[in-house]
Amino acid sequence: MKRLVRDPEGLADGLRKAGLTIVFTNGCFDILHRAHVELLRFAKGLGDILIVGLNTDDSVRRLKGLGRPINTLEDRAAVLLSIRWVDFVVPFAEDTPKRLIEAIKPDVLVKGGDYSVDSIVGASFVLSYGGKVEIFPYREGYSSTSTIRKLKLTDPSREGRD
Repeated sequence: MKRLVRDPEGLADGLRKAGLTIVFTNGCFDILHRAHVELLRFAKGLGDILIVGLNTDDSVRRLKGLGRPINTLEDRAAVLLSIRWVDFVVPFAEDTPKRLIEAIKPDVLVKGGDYSVDSIVGASFVLSYGGKVEIFPYREGYSSTSTIRKLKLTDPSREGRD
């Protein structure tokens, strides 16, 4: 059942007809870290099905700059789908998941604690039909960007030694 989905409306309609609670979150998920995994577990605990919106490579590049993403869309999706709490991954090419959220109409929208409800794209839409918006507490010190910075500081003479 876990899979990469290109037709989010059809997927959401089927899940809704089955009476399942749909939870949605999104991100680049370029280099997966502990806070990502904890957010995904938290999100899955709020419903039956967790759909993860995943920025395409071009979208990540526009948001994060040249040299990003580190991992391709296919690789990021494969890693996300290997996590037991993730049911579906839906790529989106825009800079925000607004259109995707409107297509899926999730029962619950989840974002990390570096956002407030007022700043979450799609929050007002989800709230307008009685959906919920949940914020996962921010985990200080965890980000793909900080991980990349740390990697750049590693000793290249030790490369290849695990």
